[in-house]
Amino acid sequence: MKYNTIIIGGGLAGLTAGATLSKFGKKVLLLEQHHKPGGCATTFKRGDFIVEVGLHEMSGLTENGSVTQIFKMLDVDQHVQFKKVPEFYGVLSDTEDFVLPHGYESATKALIDKYPEDEKGIKRFFKLIAGTRKEATNQPRSPLKRKLIYPLMPLLYPNLVEATKHTVGSWLDKYITNENAKLDLIAHLVYWGDDPYTLSMFYFAIPFSGFIENGGHFIKGGSQQLSNYLSSYIKKKGGSVLLGKRAEKIILNNEKATGVTFRDSFNEHSKPMTILCDNVIANCAIPVVPSMLDEPYSSELQQKISSKTNSCSLLCMYLGFNTDIEKFGVKYYSNVFEGHNVTALKDIKTNHHGDWSNRRFIFVDYNKVDAGLAPPNKSEGVICAVDYIEDWENLNKEDYDVKKEEVAQVLLQRLEKQYPGIRNSIEYYEVATSKTIERYTSNPSGSVYGYAQTKDQIANKRFRNNFLIPNLYFASAWAFPGGGFEGAIQGGFLAALQMKKDKIWSECDDEKYVDDRVVQLIERKKIDDKTLELSFAKPANFENLNGEHAILELINPKESTLDLPYRWLSIDSNKETKNLRFQIKTDKTSFSKSCELIDIGDEAIVYGPIG
Repeated sequence: MKYNTIIIGGGLAGLTAGATLSKFGKKVLLLEQHHKPGGCATTFKRGDFIVEVGLHEMSGLTENGSVTQIFKMLDVDQHVQFKKVPEFYGVLSDTEDFVLPHGYESATKALIDKYPEDEKGIKRFFKLIAGTRKEATNQPRSPLKRKLIYPLMPLLYPNLVEATKHTVGSWLDKYITNENAKLDLIAHLVYWGDDPYTLSMFYFAIPFSGFIENGGHFIKGGSQQLSNYLSSYIKKKGGSVLLGKRAEKIILNNEKATGVTFRDSFNEHSKPMTILCDNVIANCAIPVVPSMLDEPYSSELQQKISSKTNSCSLLCMYLGFNTDIEKFGVKYYSNVFEGHNVTALKDIKTNHHGDWSNRRFIFVDYNKVDAGLAPPNKSEGVICAVDYIEDWENLNKEDYDVKKEEVAQVLLQRLEKQYPGIRNSIEYYEVATSKTIERYTSNPSGSVYGYAQTKDQIANKRFRNNFLIPNLYFASAWAFPGGGFEGAIQGGFLAALQMKKDKIWSECDDEKYVDDRVVQLIERKKIDDKTLELSFAKPANFENLNGEHAILELINPKESTLDLPYRWLSIDSNKETKNLRFQIKTDKTSFSKSCELIDIGDEAIVYGPIG
């Protein structure tokens, strides 16, 4: 059995690369350690709510932009709905809020109306970000051509050159005089980094201009819809997507990557499996790749990355409300809470390390768009703030849980102060920290943006394609061009284009990996009015004890409205029995309805056993 390409990791870059290679006719195998594809582009369910893990709004859906073209090529636009958010953001104030609208003309006018003394600088800002995006897109792809035109760069690409010379802070300090104007311009800084004086102006300009040009967008039903679609596209084109599989080793032969060894993420009794390939894409975090490589490549890569600086992480507080929260005075989709001790750009980094009672955050009200995350009479929101792993990593479980609850209460108090009465409408809340992100995505330090986008870690200074081994490619937030939805999607597509150009392929037959965790329903029976029992054939190497758990995911569920096709369930059988029995509570959820409607012989996948 052999594949053309094995992709380690099912984040957006890996999924996009896999879908693009599948479009090119290549046989693709994607391995993802989690039981769902997407990385940070996923959702989970709590009560009546589909909880969005990472996406608040994405940039890049401009009329002829690269992401738009990639989505058209892969038919994403025909299967995934993108909802435009009403405005870029609103900055909350005790006196008068500032709202930054979409559109260059509207955004320029809004800022000049408030800060007429900085009219010249404001116009220069929007000219710079628009020009940077255009010039970055129009650069020649060939390294030779880029080298030849290098002396002419200031003439051919003036905005791009200017942006790469500056941090956000150094540029704003040079051209904008009013500190409040600067703060209004970087109100969304958390979506790029934590410090305007280290964040590259070039990197900031690209997504910022995308938001201004055609607005931010949310994926209806959550970002899992995009991840699921790209996964299904790979499978439809003859590839394989194996979830719950953790890559352990990249097999090297004659100084080339020739295969990957992996193991089941949930079943400790499983044996490692090796599959051969023509080339490998590392969609996982680059810092975890050295442990998968033999010498001398492991040490060589470790040396190359040793001086790199990781980005900050994020803290997200997920909120479910029993009503539409507009009644409490929530006016905008993105509501920016600045923090009382932030009066200038220089205060921001210190604030991000400060007390949660003053820390800057963004509160997103998903009900301002047709988000598809909550029932009609309810709504969902999220608080998002900069976070750091060092604040959490040395705590034991009890202290960790206590601190999370303390942070939650501080944030809820601040939310209530801004929107009196909103706290009593909260039906559900949960805090995810940098430690949570590290656990589920294996990103060291929970660094969602990969390496920090500083001046010396941007654009072509980021790792790209086969820089280490001829047929080992890199596509993730840690590689070129960087993090965020737009960056990850572009990175995956560009890696696939480079692979097509390199032509490191051989013939593959149609044989595919057979996932023995896929089982068929043998029996369905009602235990009582509130309980249904499903019996499935037991997967190979499934040695469970009575009372252990497993994740049961229905393949092609009959119902899916406001639900996900899986549940963590107690196993109602022991290792001596031939079948796996699960008892499901019959309620009004789509999962429960699907279990009631499932037919004998229908398939599901079982991840586990989990102690």
